[in-house]
Amino acid sequence: MLLMCVAGSAQKTPGGEWRTATAAELSAVLPLRAPVVKERIETEMASATGVIDGHGHVIAAVVLITAGYAANGKYSHYLLAQTPMRLGKDLQLPAGAYVIGWTRGEESLQVHIYDAATGVDRGSIKAPMMPRSVTVVPIRIWPPSERSIIQIGRFMIPYTPVA
Repeated sequence: MLLMCVAGSAQKTPGGEWRTATAAELSAVLPLRAPVVKERIETEMASATGVIDGHGHVIAAVVLITAGYAANGKYSHYLLAQTPMRLGKDLQLPAGAYVIGWTRGEESLQVHIYDAATGVDRGSIKAPMMPRSVTVVPIRIWPPSERSIIQIGRFMIPYTPVA
């Protein structure tokens, strides 16, 4: 009976079940210096987070150390999606590398997604405050079976891996 409960709780996609990626899996796919437009910006690997499916596709993110770069104040995180994904209800992202920036509102963040290589704006989404007390983190990608959100600080962006 326990096996049925555990197996039934994980989100199934064409790529299989999603789980939290290990530090080794994250370091294998996330760059130490992220290619952002014309710069290679250092990343804070201690903040690396992500999920991986049964076929090895990763959705991962890491904090950018932008001080001294043109990206300072515009981008805060690097996002790698090895599978297409949807943020919220409407923002579709093909597999690729992105950078995230945000502006703070009264009770939410306005999160902006840009193509990492070109800086082209891919869209934006409102990230509301998480409904209950959570540990504040620079970034965390929760497995779809747990919360299916990308957490930035105390704010959340719902996401769905799509095939």
